[in-house]
Amino acid sequence: MNLDRTSGSMPVLHAEAPDGVLVAYRVHGDLRADATPPPVLLVHGFASDSVVTWEGTGWVGALRDAGRAVITTDLRGHGESDKPADADSYAPDRLGADLVAVLDSAEVGVVDVVAYSMGNRVVSALCELAPDRVRRVVVGGAGPSELFATWDLDEVRAYVLDGVPPRNPVIAQVLGPALRAGADREALLACTEGVAGAPLAIPGGIPVLFVAGENDPVPVGVQQLALDWGSDLVTVPGRDHVSTLTARAFKDAAVAFLS
Repeated sequence: MNLDRTSGSMPVLHAEAPDGVLVAYRVHGDLRADATPPPVLLVHGFASDSVVTWEGTGWVGALRDAGRAVITTDLRGHGESDKPADADSYAPDRLGADLVAVLDSAEVGVVDVVAYSMGNRVVSALCELAPDRVRRVVVGGAGPSELFATWDLDEVRAYVLDGVPPRNPVIAQVLGPALRAGADREALLACTEGVAGAPLAIPGGIPVLFVAGENDPVPVGVQQLALDWGSDLVTVPGRDHVSTLTARAFKDAAVAFLS
């Protein structure tokens, strides 16, 4: 493990992906090889990072209070990780391989996983690549339809690079805050193009819990998907795509499922 700088509450470490990209992660707690249950890997969504998504919303604290060690990671293109600017670098198999590299760097064999929004597409790729490394998965804020596949990528490109207002207001709603916060425009555009249409297909041997906000349009179709998979679905009343993350009901459901 390479300890090189601090951001958030814990030192930032980096794992090297197979293509040389450096992927940032943080360890919260003692990663004992014989830990039962195993550590929890938290995987954030698009245009965010692990500090904002998991530390700022109280997730790391809730899991630590439940006695779980936690690994948080910044997906490539986000946070403290490298930010390649070509769409091929964000192909699902490369993103999944990044998580394998993080687990290898942290010397962790098996994890439970909580993912949110786009992060679930990355976890899906992890489970396809290394199903033996994942015990259970909580799928938050995602359903069968991949959001970017519904976007006109020419509109996205014009908005990100030239500030042209998109006809689809969701594009500005999702990308606007990140751009105003100074996110890497080329990396976000490449990520959008690379992830578009990525499947949500976790192998049947891995138990899954779905969680969705009552007012969240992103996980459309999640009720039927949960039925098809024989998985439970927790609906969080009165919450949208952003506010679901902070809900105590989401945290409690995840802790109970993963324990």
